[in-house]
Amino acid sequence: MHQFHIEPLMGSNSWELAGFNIAFTNSAMWMVITTIVLTVFVVGGMKRELVPGRWQMMVETFTGFIDDMLEANIGKAGRKYVPYIFSLFMFILFANLLGLLPLGIIGLHPFTFTSHFTVTGVLAIISFSIVLIVGFWKHGIKFFSLFVPHGTPLPMIPIIFPIELISFLVRPFSLALRLFVAMMAGHVLLKVLSSFVIDGTNAGVEFAALVAVPSFILMVGISALEILVAGIQAYVFALLTSLYINDAEHLH
Repeated sequence: MHQFHIEPLMGSNSWELAGFNIAFTNSAMWMVITTIVLTVFVVGGMKRELVPGRWQMMVETFTGFIDDMLEANIGKAGRKYVPYIFSLFMFILFANLLGLLPLGIIGLHPFTFTSHFTVTGVLAIISFSIVLIVGFWKHGIKFFSLFVPHGTPLPMIPIIFPIELISFLVRPFSLALRLFVAMMAGHVLLKVLSSFVIDGTNAGVEFAALVAVPSFILMVGISALEILVAGIQAYVFALLTSLYINDAEHLH
């Protein structure tokens, strides 16, 4: 499980603030790298040329994809959320893909910080904070009607309301857990298979043929699958966030 260890960098292990360790870690470094890569990607595609180049087309394609998703889920009101959902989607996507790099950057071993529940949990909390702000800003106290489905018989309200409320409060946990589990499980499986390849090769020709070679072939296939999962999980996170915002925008 060494690939999931959070370690301080550049002698920052002793950094403390109000009794808390605020060391600059490998996780924080890869968040910075992801942010820089995302910024370069977006800025490079903002040339607004009449005949767009490939870079500009990529940025516009992703932006249009998010815009279409929000319009389908929220309607015209969803356009104002494009900057946030686009940033959220691309940040998770780049984080997942950078964590799959076979080699490090500037001497750092690739680190998938989305495999940590603390990171995915913060992203989920930020998204749900927006949902709550939008809900109470637009509807005030009527936002609580979200927890009473339309047409619910009056005697059933005391039962339905706490069930719906608990279901709503669990959403950030499930949103964060889904991304965290998917990324951790994939990396653990690749690590296990890589150990089979190394141990099988060191054990001799027979074990290499029986264990190492099949494990290596399986690793290649799972690595390709992990690239797909990286995109799917970013999309699912952004999609569910847009659906939750829709609940706040349009009370049913």
